Amino acid sequence: MAIMSSRLIRHEICKDELRSLGARVLDIQGIMFYVKFKIDGYKISYIYHLNPDNTYFLERVKPYSMVVGDFNTEEDIVDIIRIDIDQFRNAMNSNNFSRFIDVDNNISKLVRIFEDLYLYYNINGDDIDNLNDEIKKILSTIKDIKSHSDRVYFKKDPDVLDEEVDF
Repeated sequence: MAIMSSRLIRHEICKDELRSLGARVLDIQGIMFYVKFKIDGYKISYIYHLNPDNTYFLERVKPYSMVVGDFNTEEDIVDIIRIDIDQFRNAMNSNNFSRFIDVDNNISKLVRIFEDLYLYYNINGDDIDNLNDEIKKILSTIKDIKSHSDRVYFKKDPDVLDEEVDF
């Protein structure tokens, strides 16, 4: 008869909580977990894994890729995913939701394109300054849009977007 550790039992409870939110949870050799949701035709997926120091690394992989961060417990992972799914459900009420996803996917592609640029080419300083100026303009545009837009989600504050955000 197998004996389960308290950590393993806690993790099974957390996977059950994710399933109760509507997720399909795939266990990959007990150290990596793929959490999949399908909400109103949109796929929202996460991958998290156990780090060597017994913390968890979480990233959202769909509808666009984004590192969420490191967390101490499985319960933290469930809480973050629960909030994230709630925010996506709320955002899906917007008529512009699919356009938002398109913009975010373009930003993700831009990061990869920029990485290829500096890994494969010798870029001069003026060009780097030009790119940085363009990024600052985009940040300024985002701040302007925030200032004249109605807030629609109040269960938590934004993680990064505030008056102090800057490059």
